[in-house]
Amino acid sequence: MDNIGIGKRIEQARELRELTMDELANRIGVAKSTIQRYEKGKINTIKIPVIDAMARELSVNPSWIIGKSDVMELPYKVHYSTAHTIRVLGRVAAGIPIDSIEETIDQEEISDELYRTGTFFGLRIKGDSMAPRIQDGDTVIVRAQDDAESDQIVIALINGHDGVCKKLKKLDNGLMLVSLNPSYEPMVFTKGEIDVMPVKIIGRVVEVRGKL
Repeated sequence: MDNIGIGKRIEQARELRELTMDELANRIGVAKSTIQRYEKGKINTIKIPVIDAMARELSVNPSWIIGKSDVMELPYKVHYSTAHTIRVLGRVAAGIPIDSIEETIDQEEISDELYRTGTFFGLRIKGDSMAPRIQDGDTVIVRAQDDAESDQIVIALINGHDGVCKKLKKLDNGLMLVSLNPSYEPMVFTKGEIDVMPVKIIGRVVEVRGKL
């Protein structure tokens, strides 16, 4: 795969649509630095679902992006199914890319409308720290992203351990991860601790699905 050629076509389509790197990154759920690496051809492999997501947001032919077609814009609207299947994971851990985790314990379907807004995975919740809103055994639908706004519920990785589901509170000198269950104390991290431990946001919870 000619990553330099792919990068140039991504940049061409992005500029044609008058999108910034930040805007494209937010739409497909990656960091701006990832878009920069894509456009410079510095990523060895760009996964097909990511190519498809960019093609949707840029309104171009995915085969053109990867250099398999000279037709940039399709003369018809690509049909996407009304539902898409995503993996539900039992755990996420630091240093393991979501795409590489083999512990798939279930599957969930999300709407086409939601699917077009980014990359998604499901996570099975363990424990009652987010009760009563999110119960033990519930599944959360997560948009993969490396930042979020205060008061949004996120999945964060702390100090190399499994991901935790908490409400994010941004502070002037760091951040706080808050349980909805008042029995649990907030987890407060300074900017230094965020970098050293590290503390890393890997996704935002967009939906909760309860067990029967």
